[in-house]
Amino acid sequence: MSILPPTPWRRLALGLASLLLVAACKVSKDVPLPTLPLPATYRTASTADTNSVASLPWRSFFTEPALQQLLDSATVRNNDLQLAIQNIASAQATLRQARLGYLPAATLQAGVTTNRPSSNSLNGISLSQFLGSRHIEDYNLAASVSWEADIWGKIRSRKQEALAAYLQSQEARKAVQTQVVAQVAQGYYNLLMLDTQLAVARRNVALTDSTLRFTQLQFRAGQVTALAVQQVEVQRLTAAGLVPQFEQAITVQEDALSILAGRLPGGITRSGNLLRVQVPVVAAGGVPAALLARRPDVRSAELALDRANATVGYTKAQLYPALTITAQGGLNAFQASTWFSLPASLFGTAFGGLTQPLFQRGALRTQYQQAQIERERTVIEFRQQVLVAVGEVSDALGQAQRTQTQQALATERVRTLREATKNANLLFGSGLASYLEVITAQSNALQSELELASLKRTQLEANVELYRAVGGGWQ
Repeated sequence: MSILPPTPWRRLALGLASLLLVAACKVSKDVPLPTLPLPATYRTASTADTNSVASLPWRSFFTEPALQQLLDSATVRNNDLQLAIQNIASAQATLRQARLGYLPAATLQAGVTTNRPSSNSLNGISLSQFLGSRHIEDYNLAASVSWEADIWGKIRSRKQEALAAYLQSQEARKAVQTQVVAQVAQGYYNLLMLDTQLAVARRNVALTDSTLRFTQLQFRAGQVTALAVQQVEVQRLTAAGLVPQFEQAITVQEDALSILAGRLPGGITRSGNLLRVQVPVVAAGGVPAALLARRPDVRSAELALDRANATVGYTKAQLYPALTITAQGGLNAFQASTWFSLPASLFGTAFGGLTQPLFQRGALRTQYQQAQIERERTVIEFRQQVLVAVGEVSDALGQAQRTQTQQALATERVRTLREATKNANLLFGSGLASYLEVITAQSNALQSELELASLKRTQLEANVELYRAVGGGWQ
């Protein structure tokens, strides 16, 4: 006894099986990631080292308690990060919807219609003769199921695109967090620098006050002219003018850090002294090839190519016929009393059809061509993102290493100028040095101490930038 269905159904089944076999073939070919000739080491790296500070969580990289408290607040309450998290939720919802693309669409419909044809019409006469009624009613309860076979991979491409978009949103959140962590750390170090510079300016004002008082005594004794008093006074006013300047800069920096931390502008608690802040090890920049896996923006550019490949596949599949299979079944009767009479009121229909776009084919082909162009753009953007990443790490490494040398020289210079200022004041009091020598020594000492604080801040910022550039900060 044959187990095959009747001939018409057998032909339909064989046709569907053939079409489903075609579904295993993809209508477009994916473009792979370009192979970039990355160097073995960064040009500014002193030694080849596969270790990278990117593997350190930010709590291990930033050890100051006050800075950790700021980062705790920023990584939870920063508004840019909150937006990135919402983008992830939106992409996740889209991905869930795309995964349902293989399921059929089902609808349930119930309805009652009544129709009264004209008594002079053929329908009216027939209705009156056969049913003895002037109107006819129709009671319907039906379920309909429609399913599109993914012959050309259209649904699969949509699913791949949604997955890549979801993964991109996650990398975008990581990129935002690395940026926020770097901005908070750099702002905190800038605040410590301003505190140090403010203390230097106030100390210099006090020192100049002492010099001014002694110069005024000498003027009254006829040992110096009024010009000497005026020049010392100018030196004092110059140092005093720096105090409100630094105070205003501190207020602005505190407000900026408060906003980054997701709270209203206000004071910022800090601990320690800028010149005593420990500098992390800067030599561990890793190798350029590691950036492809660690930097969120590079990973996002890679996922953008995955999305572009999926879009090309979808737009090309739109050019081919779509196979849709629809089935409907339920209860139907022209009298309410027999509506749920089984099996007499049961009905069912099923049909399948191929739909080939004709007049809109030009628009669909344009969409396909635009998707191909967009894919080429993502390849170029990926190359550029990798080059930028390698350049940022190289720059940060070079700056971190060179500022170490600059800071050592500046520290020695400050020590020498402090001794020179002390000696100039002693000699001035003994009449062995002029007021000009005292003013020059004090001015040089002020500028060198301000420069030392700025160099220390630059060195710390270079380490923060290196940490961000190699992909650290989102763990």
